[in-house]
Amino acid sequence: MELTGKKVVVIGGTSGIGRAVANRCAALGADVVVASSSPARVEAAGAGAVVADVRDEGQLAELFGRVGTFDHLVYTAGDWGPMAGGRLGELDLDRAGDVFAVRFWGALAAAKHAHPAIVPGGSITLTDGLIAHRPRPGAAVNTAMAGAVEHLVTGLAVELAPVRVNAVCPGLIDTEALARIPPERITSMTARQAVPRAGTPDEAAEAYLYLMRGTYTTGQVLRVDGGMSLT
Repeated sequence: MELTGKKVVVIGGTSGIGRAVANRCAALGADVVVASSSPARVEAAGAGAVVADVRDEGQLAELFGRVGTFDHLVYTAGDWGPMAGGRLGELDLDRAGDVFAVRFWGALAAAKHAHPAIVPGGSITLTDGLIAHRPRPGAAVNTAMAGAVEHLVTGLAVELAPVRVNAVCPGLIDTEALARIPPERITSMTARQAVPRAGTPDEAAEAYLYLMRGTYTTGQVLRVDGGMSLT
């Protein structure tokens, strides 16, 4: 199935991987709507971009009410939240749930309000992270959140059929967020990978394109990590 003439909604589509997905879909002839919680990024993105904060279910309901019937939802909105680091002994349990706000609860709310308008055989593609498979000290909550997204995929794939539900699990991708990491640190992190470098947003976007077009694929998590999960 090609994307020419299809309508695609990309939440988180004004930066990073989401922007690469939106650009690739548009280049393939899709009608693309991108959404972001950042008014500045939405303004910069121009036509076809709207403001929607995924932490506000009402805004998502309004968004999909305006979009109408469409073919594919891609969810790349990301916010690792304040608990990205911190050992268990220092964990603030009152704030630990914040890690789930965007990547898990936001994704679930988006799926809730999007799926009635997605055509049969259309798709929802979520995003988690490699920390689901490579936990590290100080990030147990993040590992749990990423794993929860993957389990959400399998549950929704059964419940929402014939709409297909999948996820992409990116490794180290050279997005704006990676700019905060010193280049020598990135080199060290990727040295043992089969593909020893960070990936590009366009390389990650190919996974989302496959899952949109792969009409016999549902309930799956596709890793795009240069082999990091093998080391």
